Amino acid sequence: MYKIKGGNILPKSKVRFVCQECGHSSPRWLGNCPACGNWNTFAEEMETLPSANNYSPVSHTNPVKISEIKAAESPRTSTAIAELDRVLGGGIVQGSLVLIGGDPGIGKSTLLLQTGNNFAKNNGKVLYVSGEESKEQIKMRATRLGVVSEELYVIAETNLEVIEHFIKDMQPGFVIIDSIQTVFLPSLSSAPGSVTQVRECTNRLMYIAKNLNITVFIVGHVTKAGSLAGPRVLEHMVDTVLYFEGSRHQSFRILRAVKNRFGSTNEIGVFEMVEEGLREVENPSRLFLAERPIGSSGSVVTATLEGTRPVLIEIQALVSDSPFGTPRRLTTGLELNRALLMVAVLEKRMGMLLGNQDIYLNAVGGMKVNEPAVDLGICACIASSFRDIPAPSDTLLAGEVGLAGEVRAVAQIEKRIKEAEKMGFSRFILPQKSLNSVLATSSMELIGVKTVEEALEIVLGG
Repeated sequence: MYKIKGGNILPKSKVRFVCQECGHSSPRWLGNCPACGNWNTFAEEMETLPSANNYSPVSHTNPVKISEIKAAESPRTSTAIAELDRVLGGGIVQGSLVLIGGDPGIGKSTLLLQTGNNFAKNNGKVLYVSGEESKEQIKMRATRLGVVSEELYVIAETNLEVIEHFIKDMQPGFVIIDSIQTVFLPSLSSAPGSVTQVRECTNRLMYIAKNLNITVFIVGHVTKAGSLAGPRVLEHMVDTVLYFEGSRHQSFRILRAVKNRFGSTNEIGVFEMVEEGLREVENPSRLFLAERPIGSSGSVVTATLEGTRPVLIEIQALVSDSPFGTPRRLTTGLELNRALLMVAVLEKRMGMLLGNQDIYLNAVGGMKVNEPAVDLGICACIASSFRDIPAPSDTLLAGEVGLAGEVRAVAQIEKRIKEAEKMGFSRFILPQKSLNSVLATSSMELIGVKTVEEALEIVLGG
């Protein structure tokens, strides 16, 4: 629908209703979203002039043969925080747009303020834009963190047009937007934080980053389910998506990349929240095994791999008689469906009567593990708790378990062995096929197994 005004054809405003959780739109209000199933999430929005979409960063050039294109390495700038550089793939890429999300109070603003301070000391101007806190509040946090760089500029502003003016005027090398849900474009009638505002503001920031070759970090809120708030297209628009995991009631944080156009998405960064800010944890294995109980049943150590980093974690299981007809199965940090498969394998292949037992599994330290190599550890800790037999404290396990009870090989076993040696373990139970492929010598006792039954006989003594 269009109307003529002053000799010009202008688009007519159109009312629509948009789900604030998933971005699904409807011509009328709905109590229940047919896309995501949430209730009372539809809000009224006005579609206005399409001029906001005129800033596409795509250049109109002629097609070029792929064989004629010269590949070039993207230059990277270190953040002076090794754990963050690891997750980003080696450092910050100029002109990139990075989205970081996490629960409230997890440490997103703290990490970015420390990163901005380091960047300002070594590389030039940094602009920190806050839409949630005043400049005085940011100064209080900066004083606590020891942020003293003269090249770090702070502004409390939510109008993106004003922010864009300051960026073009200052020409900083690094911009932080805290947060994307608070900034808005005046040309859009919808409220800040709405699907339309978040999408269009991100699009404008992407245009600024690519055209001015400025790295832009934006902070995103998360929903109750833990996913980034706003439209799903938000994650597709940015170059990198980082998630801060952990509980604000615990001191340890895990930074994980779920999307990275310039590097791997398998790396993690581990931090500890202290009074002076976030401190890097160089040896996560020592952190996760620090308070491990010795001589307690239901506790085993397994070796997992996060990207190129081997990490030793403790898996705990508690198996007890169920007072109800239907036993409970709960996991923390482990995939529930994978755990249920291991329970079925123990029942069918090992003859364990777990059908009337409550089973609780926990990956200690707030770590979230999805790698199949922890299967053997899950089986061992469940069997240990069920039989009430402690596993040897100097032994760890790694291996994928199939439904026939066989133990399958895992990747990069030598890195796991070296990490176990470093942590003082003397015996490693691993798949037989992985043992055959080990080339390096080891001071540990390496025991290859073909089935879960063999592994449990070694760990629990038959």
